[in-house]
Amino acid sequence: MILPESKKMQDVFTPQELSEFNDKTTSASELERFHIRTDSAEIVAYKKRRNLLAAGLGIGIFLLIILFIISLLVTHWGDLIIEIDSYAITKGLALSEDPGFGSHYTTLSAKQANSVTNITKSWLPHNLDTSGDGEHNGDNYVAYTFYVKNVGEYTLDYDASLEIIGAAKSADEAVRVMVYKNGQPRVYGKSKYKNREMSEEDCYKFVYSAEDGDGSIVMTSRTENFEVDQIDKYTIVIWIEGNDPECIDDIRNGHVRMRMLFEIEGEDSPHSIFGTAYEEYIASISSQENIDEFGFVEDNSSIQQEDDADNTSGTASQDSAVSTQSASSDNSEHS
Repeated sequence: MILPESKKMQDVFTPQELSEFNDKTTSASELERFHIRTDSAEIVAYKKRRNLLAAGLGIGIFLLIILFIISLLVTHWGDLIIEIDSYAITKGLALSEDPGFGSHYTTLSAKQANSVTNITKSWLPHNLDTSGDGEHNGDNYVAYTFYVKNVGEYTLDYDASLEIIGAAKSADEAVRVMVYKNGQPRVYGKSKYKNREMSEEDCYKFVYSAEDGDGSIVMTSRTENFEVDQIDKYTIVIWIEGNDPECIDDIRNGHVRMRMLFEIEGEDSPHSIFGTAYEEYIASISSQENIDEFGFVEDNSSIQQEDDADNTSGTASQDSAVSTQSASSDNSEHS
């Protein structure tokens, strides 16, 4: 028991003083305990609110990150991305997987083909351009069919360029890309590893080959006098060619990602996203004599030409080198 300071040890407490002292001590103790309980309850409630708020914010941020990643994977990280540049959008170019254009877009994307192994062109189905719209991948290849339409108000000219935007473990050295434009196929591959001026025997060489893969231009196409409501059909097929000399164990677990960009030239159009060097190169080979009737731009100085045209059907053979000769005039498309 604590004695009051006003009392000395020798002083004697009366019963009344002792009772008053005990009453004050008890009252102070109860008040102290009451405040402690009140403060504890408020602190616990505050911590609960803070934890709930932090958890809610954390979940919200996590969901946003997941949605962002999904958006990137779907829109920008597929094996094949199709895009229209901003200027071409204002002029009326549109994309769709639906030939009826029930809905149209400025960006399309095909899903990745995982765990692929090398095949050869003769193993591919012969009806890839007509077997379906949108994504119709098969065993060990990517196949994607889409449409381009002029939904604007004026006739226009447009350019299409297919670019490699990602390559790992030199997988682009053995890749083959077959592009159908309005039913006419053309196969492309990277130039020979030991001689970049020469194409492989079974394909046209890339328009521009970057040594590290990224930035290589697979092909270009020009379409002139594209009238209002006119539609062009494209099918792109990608595979690893087993007969390519660079199809070796070193490229296993590699990948190749591509983007096809549609652009319109004009005073207000931005410079090509592929850079000045690409623009200068395309300008040097894009004279009228280097554009065939289907709109494919050719560099005739470096293409190994081999006549493979079928004059009866007007379509190129699927099992041999792609012809540089034009298909029959009855089957030619206006580009």
